[in-house]
Amino acid sequence: MTKGGLPKRQRLIGLWLLLSGISLLGGAVFAAWLDAQLAPTGLTRLALWLGSFSGGATIFLVGLLLERMLFTPLRHLQVQLARLVANPDARDEHPPEGWLKALAPDLRRVRESWRVDRSRLATAHTEGARSAARIRQELETLLQVLETPLLLCDHHRRLMLFNQAAEDFFIGNTGLGLGKRLEALLPVGSLQNALTQLPSDGSPRELLTPCDNRWLKVMLRRVPGSDGETLLTFSDATASWSNEMGVRAELANMLTPLRQHTASLTSAADALIQLRHQHDADTSRLRQRFERVIHEEGTTLGENVAKIGQLLDDLQHQGERLTPMWSNDFWQALDERLDPEHRLITPVGMPAWFKGDAPALIALFDSLVKQLSAHLPDSGFEGEICLGNKRVYLDLIWQGKALPEHELAAWQHQPIASLPLTPKVADVLRQHASDIWSLADDDGLHARLRMPLPAIERVGAPREQAPPRPEFHDFGIADLPPPDEALANRSLRSLDVVAFDTETTGLELRRGDTVISLGACRVVNARLLASDVFDQKVDPNRPIPPASTAIHGITDADVAGAPPLDIVLTHFRSYIGEAVLLAHNAAFDLLAISNKGVAFDNPVIDTLLISRALDEALDGHDLDSLAKRYDLAFPPGTRHTALGDARVTAELWLALLPRLEARGIDTLEQLLTLQANAFDRQDASAS
Repeated sequence: MTKGGLPKRQRLIGLWLLLSGISLLGGAVFAAWLDAQLAPTGLTRLALWLGSFSGGATIFLVGLLLERMLFTPLRHLQVQLARLVANPDARDEHPPEGWLKALAPDLRRVRESWRVDRSRLATAHTEGARSAARIRQELETLLQVLETPLLLCDHHRRLMLFNQAAEDFFIGNTGLGLGKRLEALLPVGSLQNALTQLPSDGSPRELLTPCDNRWLKVMLRRVPGSDGETLLTFSDATASWSNEMGVRAELANMLTPLRQHTASLTSAADALIQLRHQHDADTSRLRQRFERVIHEEGTTLGENVAKIGQLLDDLQHQGERLTPMWSNDFWQALDERLDPEHRLITPVGMPAWFKGDAPALIALFDSLVKQLSAHLPDSGFEGEICLGNKRVYLDLIWQGKALPEHELAAWQHQPIASLPLTPKVADVLRQHASDIWSLADDDGLHARLRMPLPAIERVGAPREQAPPRPEFHDFGIADLPPPDEALANRSLRSLDVVAFDTETTGLELRRGDTVISLGACRVVNARLLASDVFDQKVDPNRPIPPASTAIHGITDADVAGAPPLDIVLTHFRSYIGEAVLLAHNAAFDLLAISNKGVAFDNPVIDTLLISRALDEALDGHDLDSLAKRYDLAFPPGTRHTALGDARVTAELWLALLPRLEARGIDTLEQLLTLQANAFDRQDASAS
C-alpha cells in the first residue's frame, strides 16, 4: 500500500489474482474430496463442483468489478486532479467514470468555479495593472534600444535587470543573467569600496575595472528611495587608455629627442655657415665634421618624423570616434540617405566589419555620389567590401570608366556642410588615416572608387535584435532570501535552478560512451527564463553510432570542430554558479558529466524521483508520460535534444511545485528527503 494513497496497481492485481487462484484451487481440492466422499451424480454433482468454485469465482469477479468501477476511475481522477493542481487550465481528459460518475457534475462545477474565479482575478489584476504594464513596456522598449550597457542589481548584488546592449557588451560571458551575482560577471573586489560607499541620493561614482582583457569604465549610482539597489553603466576604456598610455605617451616621449636633434642640427648649420669663407686644412676638417653631424642629425630627424607619422596613423586607427560597423548596415544607411524611395546601392560580395565614423563616412559618400553623378548610370551602383591585410577596402562600383585623378583631387577640397565645423573631404579622409582613388576593373566594363579603412577582428553578422521578453527584468529578485541563507532552508520557489540534459554516444557510459551535446536553462524566482540557456555540442573524439544518431539526430558532422568535453564542462560549471541542478533521471546525466575534471557539488533535484514520490500508484514516470500528464509540449524537433529536454524538465519542475507545496514540501531540505525516500523505495523494489 502506498502511504496515504491508492494501492499500487501491480500489487493490487497480483494480490487479487493470488487470492482468486488460491480460492479456485482450494475449491477444486474441496470439490474433489466431496466428490470422492459423497459420490453424487447428475445435477447434485454439478451443483457440488459449482459451489466449490463459487468462492474463487466470486473473488475474481468482485476484483474485476472493483478494478473497472472503482480503482481505475480513482486513478484517472488522481491524474486529473494532479493535472489541475499543476495547471488549472489543463485539458479535461479523464471525467469521473464507474462508481465515481456521479461526482462528474460536482467536479465540473468546482473546476468551472475555479476557472471563473481565476478569470475574474486575472481580469481584475490586468485592469489594475494596465497602467503599470504600459509603463513597463515603454521602459523595456527604451532599455532595449538604449545603446549604453546597463545593469541593475539589488543590495545582495544579484542582477535584477539588464538590457540588450549589456548582452552585446558581455557577449560570451556566462556571468550575465537574472539572479546571478555581480561577482560572476566582474571582479567585485575592485568595486567593493565604491558599492558600499555610494551616496543614497543617486550621485554617481566612476571607476575603472579590468574584465576579459578589457578595461571597463563603470558608472555606479544608488537608486534613490530603493532598498540598496544599484545601477551600473559601462563603456570600454581600453582604446582611450591605450592611446593615453601607448601612442600619445610615445609621442610625448619623442618630443625631447626631437628638440635635441633639432638643436644639434641648427648648431651645426650655424657653425658651418660661419666657416664658409675659411679654406685652411683645419677648417676643412671641421667643416667635414659639421657636415657629417648635419647628415646624421638630418637622417635621425627624418626617421623620427616618419615614426611620428606612423604614430599619428596608429592614433587615427585607434581613434575613439571610429566604431565597428557592419558593411551591409553602412550601405543601407547610405542608401536611405541618398534616395529613401528607391534602392540605389546593391551590396555585393561578402559583408565584413570595419572601423569608421559612421555619420562622417555617410556624409562623405553622399558628397561623393553627388560628385560622381555624371558617371553613375541610372541603375545605380554596387557596394563591396574587399579584405586586405590590416585594412578593408570600401569600394563603390559603377559601370563605366574610372574617375580622373584631377577630379578626385578637386573633390577632396570640397567642404561637407552637413558635418560640424564644415570639414573638407580631405579632413574626413585624414580622420580615418585614409585616402581615396579610382581604378578600372579587369573586365573593362566597370570602375570603382576605393577607400581603405581599419579592419577589426570581429566576424559574423550582427546579432538580431532580441524581441521584448518577460525575463528582461525581474524586480522580485530583490525579495528573495539572502544568498548566504542556508540553502537547505530556502523555499522551493526562491531556488535558483539550472535544468540540464545530455545527449550521448550511447547508454553505456561506464564502457566509453560519452557526451555529445549538453543543454541547460535557468529557473529564477519560479520563472523559466526563455533566453538564459546553455547549448553546446561536444566533440566525443569517437564516431557516433548510427543507432544513437537515429534517436537524437546528431551526426559526426554536427560535432566536428566542437570543443572537447572538459572545455564544455568548465563553461557549464561557470554557467551553473551556485544554482541547484535539476534533471530527469538525474543519475544518468550526472554520471555523464562526473569525473571529467570538473566538480559538480551542487544539490540535485530529480523530477523522476519526485513524480514517483507524489504518485507512486500511477504508472509512467518517463519524460514523455509526464509531459502528457501535465499537458506540456515539446516544440517540433526538440525532443531528444539536450536543450529541448532540459526545457521540458524545467516546465515539469514548475508544474510539480504546487503539488509539493500542497503536501507541505516547502524547503529544499524537505524535498531532498522526499526524493531520497523515493530513491530508497525504488532501490528496494529493484533489489
